[in-house]
Amino acid sequence: MLNFTIRRLVLAVPTLLFISLVIFLLLELAPGDPMAQVPLTVPPEVKEKMREALGLGQPMHIRFWKWIVQFFWIEPQVLVDHMFGTTFSEGDLRVISWQTRSPVMDIVVQRIPQTLWVVGTAYVVAILIALPIGIYSAYRQYSWFDQMGTFVSMVGFSVPPFFSGVLVIVIFSVQLGWFPSIYDTTHVVNSWDSFVVQLKQMIMPVMVLALQITAQLSRFMRASMLDNLNQDYVRTARAKGLSEYTVVMVHVLRNSMIPVVTVIALGIPAIFGGAIITEQVFKVNGIGQLLIGAIQANDLPMVQTLTFIFAVLIVLFNLIADVLYGILDPRIRYD
Repeated sequence: MLNFTIRRLVLAVPTLLFISLVIFLLLELAPGDPMAQVPLTVPPEVKEKMREALGLGQPMHIRFWKWIVQFFWIEPQVLVDHMFGTTFSEGDLRVISWQTRSPVMDIVVQRIPQTLWVVGTAYVVAILIALPIGIYSAYRQYSWFDQMGTFVSMVGFSVPPFFSGVLVIVIFSVQLGWFPSIYDTTHVVNSWDSFVVQLKQMIMPVMVLALQITAQLSRFMRASMLDNLNQDYVRTARAKGLSEYTVVMVHVLRNSMIPVVTVIALGIPAIFGGAIITEQVFKVNGIGQLLIGAIQANDLPMVQTLTFIFAVLIVLFNLIADVLYGILDPRIRYD
């Protein structure tokens, strides 16, 4: 397993370099001009100087190489300097946002906590709810619980977040006045009362996101459990006199988790990507909203960096899922 992990990490390097090249070329070919946001009163010669200051006058391969050096070499040094108080990156040019004229990673680090508060919590809540529902629905197939779980899942699949988000705002914020309709990203949690306020403003966006994620995970869990409950090894375990709890929760559940682990692992990068629609509805100043703003402003360094970070997370959690396969099923070997 260790050799497999090392091989996959080594293979990930050229994979990510190729992905970064594809992202760079796609953004270069996309329509739009970063100078389009500049007022019309600015003279053309000033605009040209601004383009040169942003590095737009250089050839494409030079700009790509500079971005690679900045992202893979300078930004890690900035992190080391921040953690240990060193000065390795002093004087080096970082990846700069065209829109804000500030380092891209500094903005990303500021936005990640807001996204994790909402999207991360919703994902954890969805997993804790979806797995038991899927397990019990499969074990009690066609029962009233299974029928109710199927109905709720269909609702979660069918109702888009831009509708369910507005609906819960109208019901719980406008009509009942229980929760705030707008997420306050400037709120600081430093006491119990402030933590309660944070929980109140998180409930509605978490509710909307958790419904959608729960619908997906519970259906995967149910289908995987049903597939394994009819296998020969289950009948053998019951014939040996094992308790029903041991058969279902140890043997069947362990094998059923293999496809579900894939769905969960590949869904985790979406947490850091933010929930674009939900963040827009509830005004959560997270990564999703940052990406939308960067696209609208033709901020290519921001879009390129965020997109590449998502690609890194997908490659990483693909590897984690493969490693978990070997842990869940000893028959799987990567020798």
